[in-house]
Amino acid sequence: MEKTLKKYFVIFTVPTIIAFAFAFIIPFAQGLYLSFCNFTTVNNATFVGFENYKLAFSSGQGFTSALLFTVGFTVISVITINLFAFTLALLLTRKIKGTNLFRTVFFMPNLIGGIVLGYTWQQMINAILYQFETTIVSNAKYGFWGLVILMNWQMMGYMMIIYIAGLQNIPTDLIEAAKIDGATSWQTLIKVKLPMVMSSITICMFLTLSNSFKLFDQNKALTNGAPMNKTQMLALNIYDTFYGKTGYEGVGQAKAVVFFIIVAAVALIQLSITRSKEVEQ
Repeated sequence: MEKTLKKYFVIFTVPTIIAFAFAFIIPFAQGLYLSFCNFTTVNNATFVGFENYKLAFSSGQGFTSALLFTVGFTVISVITINLFAFTLALLLTRKIKGTNLFRTVFFMPNLIGGIVLGYTWQQMINAILYQFETTIVSNAKYGFWGLVILMNWQMMGYMMIIYIAGLQNIPTDLIEAAKIDGATSWQTLIKVKLPMVMSSITICMFLTLSNSFKLFDQNKALTNGAPMNKTQMLALNIYDTFYGKTGYEGVGQAKAVVFFIIVAAVALIQLSITRSKEVEQ
């Protein structure tokens, strides 16, 4: 059987490799080259070296401030989403009446588009802030916490489902053994449940981290970077540079390359840390 698989391995993998090359490798290589060029279309690119990268980090581009805002938002979002999702998963694995209904209700926001969510939450938050004669775009902190609330509401249910699957996969013998040994509920959670669901934590951390870093639709709809681009995240900053400023396409492309490197590096570090703590079941 192994000989047969090895014989036909190339035949089955070549179509996937070709598709991956055309869909990712070739466009990425072209984008990397264009980040070193001035261009308006792909056919009129002029090589300028690292000039685009220098401009990307200049004070007038707002890339550094967008990066800091994105990092702060990502840290808060990753912590809160996973904390609330895991708490809900613990509650909904205790055979509470109506559990399936609650799971469905919490999961539903994940099915709604980011633009729709952004405008919906903008109206809801503004309805509250109007009582104090202000709006979500009048102060950067309102936009920041508005994005955090929106992201939690959208992703919490999805992460909850993954945590529920992990908790239900824990052997009941381990839980019963811990109880027999006199472990409290808190000790059982810390010493047994958490180590056994580390694979779920790895997945949820990766998803929330990557989605928070590259958030665009919700940021565009909720605040559009206002006030004065203080709530502008990296993806929106790149979009505004690439499409909002004529002659800055190369700078936008350079920002996109830096953005990719940052997200990839952070994701790989997170995966290596959480995977090292996983327990084989």
